[in-house]
Formats: sequence, C-alpha cells, structure tokens
Amino acid sequence: MPHEQISTWSRAASKPGSLAPLRGSKYKMIDAHLHVVNFIQETPGGDALLHYMDAANIDKSVVFGLPVSKVWTEYDREAPDYYLANDSPCYYYSYGDVIVAEMYRKLKPEHQARIYPLICGFNPVDRYALRHVERLYDQYPEVWSGIGEILLRHDDLTAFTYGENPRANHRALFPIYQFAADHDLPVLLHQNVTSVTKNDHPTYLHELEETLREFPRTRFIFAHCGMSRRVNVPFYHQMVERLLATYPFLCVDYSWIVYDVVIAPNGVPNPAWIELTEKYSDRICLGSDLVTKFERLGPELQRYDVFLDQLSETARANVCWHTAEQIYGGNKGKVVQAQPRTVPAWRTLTST
Repeated sequence: MPHEQISTWSRAASKPGSLAPLRGSKYKMIDAHLHVVNFIQETPGGDALLHYMDAANIDKSVVFGLPVSKVWTEYDREAPDYYLANDSPCYYYSYGDVIVAEMYRKLKPEHQARIYPLICGFNPVDRYALRHVERLYDQYPEVWSGIGEILLRHDDLTAFTYGENPRANHRALFPIYQFAADHDLPVLLHQNVTSVTKNDHPTYLHELEETLREFPRTRFIFAHCGMSRRVNVPFYHQMVERLLATYPFLCVDYSWIVYDVVIAPNGVPNPAWIELTEKYSDRICLGSDLVTKFERLGPELQRYDVFLDQLSETARANVCWHTAEQIYGGNKGKVVQAQPRTVPAWRTLTST
C-alpha cells in the first residue's frame, strides 16, 4: 500500500515524455490490488475511480476497503490519514465493506462489470468473523467477487492494531477459508513472511503453509508475495517458486514494494524473476496496492513496463490480464447461485 515516493518514479522534468507515466502502462491490464477506502474510511468514489482507470489504461480493477481505521487521538494536533501518520492505534471497523458495496451499486451496469469488489471488514481473530462475511453476501449478493485483503502479519500495522496479533493460521479464519472453498471464492491474504527485526529466515512462513495444507481446495492469493516495508529474507524468488510448485491453488500478486525491492530493484528486472514469471504466469497478477489516491494509478502501473517488456507475449497477457480475470471474474452472485448441500433426512437414515 504505497504512501511514499518510489525510487523508480524519478523523472527529469526537462526531458521529453516526462509525463508519459501518467498515462499508465502501455499494456492494457487489470489492477488486481486496489484499496478504494483509506485508513479513515473515506473514498473518492466510483466516478473518480473510473476516471483515473481510464487515464491509466486500466480496464478492470479488483477493489476493497481496509478492515481497520486509524484513531485520531485527543493529543494529536493533526488528523492522521494513514496508519504510519503518527503513533496512534488502529481498530477493526466493518462499515468499510458497506462503503465499497454502495459505491459499486451507484455505478451503471456497464461500469460495474469493470469492478471486482472483495469483502475484508472483519476481525481475523474473532471466531464470529464468518458471520460478517455471510451477512455481507446476504445483503449484497450480486456485488462480491471474493474475500480480502485480509491483513495479517503486517509490519508496523500489526503493532498498531488493538488486540491479538492476526496470522494466516488463526483458527478464527478457518470457517472463512472453508466458506471460500465451498463456493470456489478467492481469498487475498497479506501475510508477511517474516518480521522487521528478523531478516535471515522467513519466521512467519510456516503460518501460511499450515493454512495452505489445511485448505488445499481454497484459492489463495499471496499479496505482494509476503513482502512489506523492511521485510526481506535471502533467496526470495526461490521461496516464492517453491510455494507455487508445492501448492497448486496458490497464486501471487506483484504489487507494492516487492517489485521495487527484489523483482526489479532500481528499475532493472532480475532475470530470476523473469524466469519464475514465465513459468507461473497463469498464477501471477499485477496490482497498484494504492490506498485511494487514484491519480497515482498511472505511474504506479507504468513502472511495470520495463519488466513486462521482457516477458513472452503469453506470459505478459497472463500477468496483465488473464490470471486476474480467471481468479476474480465470474464470482458475482456465485454464493446465491450455488446449490445447497443435500443432507439426507434423519428419518430416512434411521429407517434403512
């Protein structure tokens, strides 16, 4: 979730074409990771989103809010608008899902077809969390395309948020994973592979892998490959490749800081990541991971072009478009359309 200046954005204003990044990627794509509600539960709205999508050559977007809200404390003179704006805490806030759903419903049908909303506004350590998902599907059955981004291990945000530390293998999430498997819905997870103080091995990776083993039929998307600010481990691409090889229902998105730190540091693509992407392009998608600030969609996605240029046509099409469409497209109304499981009557069982 970018809230900083990315080094690869630097442009010389005196050179021709310095405004080209505002037009976005030269490749038409789906933005597979976009927060349309910020940390104080505000949104610029659907019309603004579509305007900047068009300006940035984005045909569709996978959108969601944020499950936590930042506190404006009595002692802070300035109102915070981001989780790192000051030292005040965050708390779980569920109405953001309603904001996303109502934003979606206000759009014309042809515009709704370009938006894939996800549910995220629940406390991932609360065993009642599934009820929130079920209520949202009951209230807005035609809206949702999946579940996420569930914020679990997340650098400073974990420390700022009230309550127990969330993690991928928390038992409160298991009914949600099962719900997703039953209805063939994708689940987008933010689970850092390690902490900001432990960068010699992936401390928290076992929590993700336990989840993947327990729910082998649930379609998980590993947000920005488990990387966050100051979160890195050696042999990162080997780790991601092993996960994709081991868990066939797992996908990843390239978004936020993972691209600038390990995939294409200083704007130079790492050949190992080119090779990995060619091999698993049908399970990789791209995202901006912006928190609102839709006007930055252009430069955020344009910076991927130097990487996309080195992919084969098939791999590039998958990463830019087909993978995200396969994951998120066609899910709206799926929970309502699904046939309920048939359970034999008790009398029939006892009489045979």
